[in-house]
Amino acid sequence: MSTATAQFVPKDFKSDLKPIWCPGCGDFGVLTALYRALAEIGKPPHELAFVSGIGCSSRIPGYATSYGFNAVHGRALPISLGVKTANPDLTVIVASGDGDGFSIGGGHIPHIIRKNPDITFLVMDNFIYGLTKGQVSPTSRKGLKTVSTTYGSMEEAVNPLLYTLSYGAKFVAQGTPGDMKGLTKILEEAIRFPGFSFVNIQSPCVTYGEERDMIKGQKEVMVNLEELNHDPSDKFKAIEIAHQYGDKLHTGIFYKDPNPGPSYTDLLKELQNELKPKAVAKDKILEMFRPRLK
Repeated sequence: MSTATAQFVPKDFKSDLKPIWCPGCGDFGVLTALYRALAEIGKPPHELAFVSGIGCSSRIPGYATSYGFNAVHGRALPISLGVKTANPDLTVIVASGDGDGFSIGGGHIPHIIRKNPDITFLVMDNFIYGLTKGQVSPTSRKGLKTVSTTYGSMEEAVNPLLYTLSYGAKFVAQGTPGDMKGLTKILEEAIRFPGFSFVNIQSPCVTYGEERDMIKGQKEVMVNLEELNHDPSDKFKAIEIAHQYGDKLHTGIFYKDPNPGPSYTDLLKELQNELKPKAVAKDKILEMFRPRLK
C-alpha cells in the first residue's frame, strides 16, 4: 500500500554508499536533484526502483535507498520494462549516459517509446565516454579530437531530443545541474508523467569534457523555455527548438502530451485483471510441468 502522503526529505533517499565520481562531476548535481524531486513526490524508497546500464551515471542505483539493478551495457531499458511489468506499482527510473543510452542501447529507445510504459529515462549527456577515458561518444560534436578520433570525429552527432521526439515520446525535456531548481522541477514532472518520459541532462564531464560544456560555459548559452513562453503541448515547435541542440542549451520541457492516454502499464493491468479469473491456482502450477503418467 502506498504511503505517498508521508513526509520525506532528500536524505531519506540517500544511501550510505559514497559517490566516487571525479570532484566537480555534473552527476553529483543530478543525484541531488533526484533526491529533492523524490522527496517532493513523496513515495517511500521501497516503492521506487532504479535501473542502469554501464557508465559513470549508471552508478546511481547504488547511491539510493530504493531498489536498484545495475545491468549490462545498453540494456537498462528492456530490463526496466521487465521490472515494471513484474511489479506495475513500482515507480521505475532508468539512469544512463549518452554512450550507454544512444550507442549500444540506442536500438531499444524506439521500441520502449512505442510501448509507452510508465518509466522515466534519464540520460546524463556529456558528449564523451567519460568512464573509459575520453573516447568519442554518439553525442560528440563532429570534428572533436579524442583518444579514439585523433584526427577529429567524422560523424554527425546524435540529437537525443530530436531522436526521442521523432519516435513519438510523449514527454521530452532537458536540464542541467547548472540550474538545480529547474532540474529538480523537470525531474519531478517527468517522474509524475503517466507514461514514458525522457529527460536529457547535460551533465559536465570535468575530466574529459570540453570547456564550453562546463557549468560556466553552459550558463553562457542557457535558455529557459518558460522564459521563451514555449508551449510544451506544441510538438512541432518543440522539434524546431530541438534542432538547436549542441549550439544552444534549452532547459525545460520541450514536449508534454496534454492527452497522453493509457500507458502500456495501464493496458497491462487491464489485461491482467481480465485474465485473473481464468488463471491457474498457484498450488496447481507445478502439476502442469510434471511428466504425465500413461
